Amino acid sequence: MYPLLDPHAPPAIVRRDFLKQLAAASAAAWSTGVPQAVRANSAPVVHPPAKAEACILLWMGGGMAAPDTFDPKRYLPFEKGLEVARMLSTFPAIDTVVDGVRICQGLEHLAQVMDRATLLRSAVQPDLGSILHSRHQYHWHTGYVPPQTVACPHLGAWMAKVLGPRNPVMPPFINIGQRLEGVGESEELKAFTTAGFFGAEFGPLNLPFPEEAAVSVRPPPGMDAGRFANRDRLFRQLVDANPDRDRMSDYQRQSLLRSMDNAYRLLSSKEREAFDLTLEPPEVQAQYDTGRFGRGCLLARRLVEAGARFVEVTTEYVPFLHWDTHKDGHETVARLHREIDRPIATLVRELEVRGLLERTLVIIASEFSRDAMMEGRPGSTANDQATFKVDTLSEMAHYGLHRHFTGGTSVVMFGGGTKRGYVHGRTADERPLLAIQDPVTVMDLHATIMTAMGISPKTEFSVEGRPFYVTEDGKGRPVRELFARTQS
Repeated sequence: MYPLLDPHAPPAIVRRDFLKQLAAASAAAWSTGVPQAVRANSAPVVHPPAKAEACILLWMGGGMAAPDTFDPKRYLPFEKGLEVARMLSTFPAIDTVVDGVRICQGLEHLAQVMDRATLLRSAVQPDLGSILHSRHQYHWHTGYVPPQTVACPHLGAWMAKVLGPRNPVMPPFINIGQRLEGVGESEELKAFTTAGFFGAEFGPLNLPFPEEAAVSVRPPPGMDAGRFANRDRLFRQLVDANPDRDRMSDYQRQSLLRSMDNAYRLLSSKEREAFDLTLEPPEVQAQYDTGRFGRGCLLARRLVEAGARFVEVTTEYVPFLHWDTHKDGHETVARLHREIDRPIATLVRELEVRGLLERTLVIIASEFSRDAMMEGRPGSTANDQATFKVDTLSEMAHYGLHRHFTGGTSVVMFGGGTKRGYVHGRTADERPLLAIQDPVTVMDLHATIMTAMGISPKTEFSVEGRPFYVTEDGKGRPVRELFARTQS
């Protein structure tokens, strides 16, 4: 049977040390002073013209296997005695509306909108020494390999800080579908759902359950305007009396108070109706309602319509559940296909019908891919196929892609000035399934996303005297081939 825990995972003390370092960086953010925008090399940063004004990140938390989703390989159905070494994809390929482009069975609705998509099949991630979800998710969301001496801002926080809100009432950064408590690895999850040194006002509004979003932005029953204002005043006094107050810089305290001002403004506005899914026609709700993720996609569409800048919707990362397919991989992914296929396709179509798709960058991504036999990249310290004990399949639970793999991952992008019906890069057809054509690093992928949003990859802030860039060291380079028109 496939092991529930990775045989190559580092010892527990390594993970504990990592958590301590993350916690220290998060605590250090409280004392951080004002982040100062600076000029790279004494020259002003020139931002590219924006192709998109909003971004929706659809996060497949846990490691979405490219060969079982958007990069199908040789398919062999389950049978007892099947050699694991021959198993590359556990779903057959199906045609899409784009000639010659195939994706996996179970994604039939997405197959019908691939003519609006740029399919990047050659995204790669570093091994990072230990292929931990926490490290890779932090790296993907912030652009920086943890741990760092400062709390790094999430991509959404960068957009909120540099671009500001599209609608002054709407939170510019919203995170949908991820619980931060009670699901394991909570410290890691919290670390990349904050604004880091930018301050609380640029952090996300977290909405773990999209169907309850309306309650989150609604004053309690019976709360009149005067009582509501009085409660806000008393809450500010509590914040100021917080025992952590002395550990916070004036900037961080003011940022926290500004975030409260923003929340107060939202709770007093008509825009909070955007959070209420019941206002959608029943037939529209039904198209999205495949579960929490599907409802999150509907909420994301409503929030972008109302002026949100960056919205992340996740299938939720919980260790050994959902895309973290260490067991029952095929059956789990078949369920996930059903959960994501129709809602994402519906989201793309609805944005298009409403004239929002070209100005909204929609991204499907995950921290890494998966393989049936190897961990990471061949030659890495984590790769030792001799420890893989199952040579042939004996039961259905073994059938699937289980091992973390960073050598070739798929990312799908819609709108935001990206090409339509375009495939970029290629992975090998046989193991190891490495990106063998036009590999794209996390740094360059971030540069591409930021370029689409009208932010220079060299954008820089000084934090406690240290230069800090939107892409690591300002070296990210956008993949211009992904855009329908050349970016200047």
